[in-house]
Amino acid sequence: MMDIPDIPINLVFEDVLSEAVLKQMLVQSQRPFSVGNCFNQRGYGKIKKIISGLNHAAKGMPYLILTDLDREECPLIIISEWLTQPKHPNLLFRIAVKEVEAWLLAHREAFAEFLGISVDLIPSDADRIPDPKQLLINLAKKSKKREQRDGIVPDRNSTAKIGKDYNGQLIKFVNQNWQVAAAQTNSSSLKRAMDAIVNFQPTWET
Repeated sequence: MMDIPDIPINLVFEDVLSEAVLKQMLVQSQRPFSVGNCFNQRGYGKIKKIISGLNHAAKGMPYLILTDLDREECPLIIISEWLTQPKHPNLLFRIAVKEVEAWLLAHREAFAEFLGISVDLIPSDADRIPDPKQLLINLAKKSKKREQRDGIVPDRNSTAKIGKDYNGQLIKFVNQNWQVAAAQTNSSSLKRAMDAIVNFQPTWET
């Protein structure tokens, strides 16, 4: 039986939560990906600046990029505005609608259990949630699990928008409970991203 060669891939993302999500997607794809460099750009601005260079670099090494749709109307607008050259086949450029938090909420049963809340509080079409991060925080306020509630929800007198262990709690959920197969039934943008990963075949230029 022949060994299937590893598929090398670099990751580019907005934050550590997106990094955890991408790594889980690669693992759950059951493809032989070998993650190389991981580039945390701390927001979409730097990704936008360097994406043309990444598109060129993809000739020699595949790249998987994840950014949030945020306030844009359509993922195609972002792709056409950010990428002025034809996209190389080795560049996987995926957009979470509207934020990566929506992909977590899309696994409704698991996330409801994680917070200890009713699954009925989580919308069934995650891509249509106007502000996934705020909804997630509001749901955490209802949690009877103190660790999750205190970690995700900002302190009452704080000016912070997220709790002190927001990423830590959500990364724990991603690594221990989140299943793409269940989540993608409630998020078409997640399904498209996972399909791209599952069907990816690198192109090597000679």
